[in-house]
Amino acid sequence: MKKFKTLLATALLAIATSTLVYANSAEQQFQQAVTAYNKQDFRTAFELLKPLAEQGIAEAQSNLGVMYQHGLGVKQDYQQAMKWYQKAAEQGIAEAQYNLGEMYYKGKDVKQDYHQAFKWYQKAAEQGIAQAQAYLGVMYQHGLGVKQDYHQAVKWYQKAAELGHEGAQSNLGGMYKNGEGVRQDYHQAFKWYQKAAEQGDVGGQVNLGLMYYNGEGVRQDYHQAFKWYQKAAEQGFSLAQFKLGLMYYNGEGVRQDKAKAKDYFGLACDNGAQIGCDNYRKLNSER
Repeated sequence: MKKFKTLLATALLAIATSTLVYANSAEQQFQQAVTAYNKQDFRTAFELLKPLAEQGIAEAQSNLGVMYQHGLGVKQDYQQAMKWYQKAAEQGIAEAQYNLGEMYYKGKDVKQDYHQAFKWYQKAAEQGIAQAQAYLGVMYQHGLGVKQDYHQAVKWYQKAAELGHEGAQSNLGGMYKNGEGVRQDYHQAFKWYQKAAEQGDVGGQVNLGLMYYNGEGVRQDYHQAFKWYQKAAEQGFSLAQFKLGLMYYNGEGVRQDKAKAKDYFGLACDNGAQIGCDNYRKLNSER
């Protein structure tokens, strides 16, 4: 659950003496909203925030958007969420810029618009929001709302990765592995996949497994490959489940066990991997 940011104090200190009484009152009301929100008294938080938002207080507008988006203390309303995010975003609130970009990107109950998503992600990314930086990398990599540019994708993935964003770390690993926007470098690919994998990113885990299995950027190690495939498989990743099936079938990094191989092929099949279905049927025919 997101907690409100209490940024009013610093901003309001600069207001002229004649308005300090109002400023203190607004700050107190905002703090009351924070307290109510953190106690999960969302209705009270909403009622305290709305008049502040209507008075133009950017942080209140941003958080009102959150409440409308998630139906906290008020009926869920994506149009109202966008309205308040927009107002806060135009005042430079990075979180609102990111949230507005996300709504345009996903197009959930609003018209999907990659150009608008890119615009707002970029503004949030330039303020250091890692999630926005990661999405900006995705948009540059795949040419969504902007001309495809692998160099820019690497730049933004790098920024987010260095802030600890696991998805960006995994994607940066992929750019190094494939030599997209950067010179191919398996050691760098391994480094970033490992960072992502250790944070639980399923893409990082399966790709780390692949690098250990193939000996790319690291000494070949079937035991480590098995370990990371297993972690990804436990998250329901079909490719990892299929790879585990192969390792059990061939006895690589683990004792050969065709029954377990069949189980993993079946799981991969159930999760949409046709190659898992094919191998499951093949094992059945060997009976």
